[in-house]
Amino acid sequence: MKEKIKEKFNNSGIKRLFKSLQLRIFFIICLVGIIPILLMKSSILENYEEQSVIQRGRMLQNQCSNLAFRMGSAVANLNLDISGFKTEMEQLANLYNGRLVVANRDFKIIEDTYGLDTGKLLVSEEVVQCFQGETSLSRGPGSRFVELAIPIEEAVTEEVVGALVVSSETANIMEGKEELGRQVLILQVGMVMAVLLAAFYASIILVRPFSKVTQSLEGISGGFLEDNLSILDYTETQVLSEAYNRMLGRMKVLDDSRQEFVSNVSHELKTPITSMKVLADSLLSQEDVPAELYKEFLQDITQEIERENKIINDLLALVKMDRKASDVNIRSVNINELIELILKRLRPIAAKRNIELVLDSYKPVIAEVDDTKLTLALSNLVENAIKYNNDGGWVHLSINTDHKYFYIKVEDNGIGIPKDDQEHIFERFFRVDKSHSREIGGTGLGLAIARNAVLMHHGVIKVFSEEGVGTTFTVRVPLTYTE
Repeated sequence: MKEKIKEKFNNSGIKRLFKSLQLRIFFIICLVGIIPILLMKSSILENYEEQSVIQRGRMLQNQCSNLAFRMGSAVANLNLDISGFKTEMEQLANLYNGRLVVANRDFKIIEDTYGLDTGKLLVSEEVVQCFQGETSLSRGPGSRFVELAIPIEEAVTEEVVGALVVSSETANIMEGKEELGRQVLILQVGMVMAVLLAAFYASIILVRPFSKVTQSLEGISGGFLEDNLSILDYTETQVLSEAYNRMLGRMKVLDDSRQEFVSNVSHELKTPITSMKVLADSLLSQEDVPAELYKEFLQDITQEIERENKIINDLLALVKMDRKASDVNIRSVNINELIELILKRLRPIAAKRNIELVLDSYKPVIAEVDDTKLTLALSNLVENAIKYNNDGGWVHLSINTDHKYFYIKVEDNGIGIPKDDQEHIFERFFRVDKSHSREIGGTGLGLAIARNAVLMHHGVIKVFSEEGVGTTFTVRVPLTYTE
């Protein structure tokens, strides 16, 4: 059994599963840690550029709003004259490495610090907004300039008489952005290396409790582990430990059951053979044996052969019961008639001991069953009720049904079953009283066969017994068979 567990453990790939789990944890931590780091660069640079442009715009607006206000205060009769502000405009243009342009009410450029477009018309969305009294700050995608348009208002009437358009280069902003990008890249490389290292160690630490399961399974040598597995590090490992301990417990029970079954089978098959050999040796060791003694010994040998044959037949029946449900031959059967046939066959056996067989049939029952297997199960129950009864006793059978199940009760007033033995009576080769069972021909397989047959029909079998009073077996089977 130990070798089977280790083989299943190795073949099932649990080792590979834990290694794969560690690898997945490593990659998950890496992804969770590295993706934000990679996105961090673009976010920082975009934010830096946006804030730098906004800051440049505020500086321009503070300086140029004052200039536009003073230009408007110098206007007379709505005629825009900026001759006194040319020097200041040149200074601002040099300060911000840009260009200042002034347009009058007719959209005509009356001053250009570059001296290129004087006298030309300046019509744009920003200038139009200026003559509507709005200040605008703009920078197109990929543009190297920040452009600010400020209306020039006459001081008294507050009527817009012109527009001051300021353009400032952003080359220094882009240079700062590139330098910041290089620094962020160095930071990213360092953080990625730190994340990889942390992910490696974290994956080892997180999977370490699971590796205890691997070590425990590999530690099975010469039998099962004496102690249960207990890993309480995580809820998952605790659940895994409990499942492992349940599996190990079932394996131990199965192993004990297998060993006991093999031992019982060997003993039960060997006993009749030993008896026949003793009888045959007795005849061979004597000379001039009387014919009556030969006949008596041969009758005993015949009985042992029949006993051996019954054990083998019961074992074969159990083997058939253990097969898959596909071996079940289901058909619609009249259960009342089936029980009548069973009682008809067993009445002669009951009559030898003056045991009364009574059937109470409350309703006609038609059910989907394997009549061969169900007959075998019910025959064993009734036959046991006769065998383990007192002379002159009784066996009562009753059959009833509802919309989903049919119920069969086999009740006797026989010797009963001790309370401590009742939970074992469906085990193979189990006998309550071994000596008495052998005297009446019991093999210890009848109730195991009955239970398997009922379970094959998805039914339930229960026992209620009191020693010295009697025993009652109840069987519940669905009317309709389902796979």
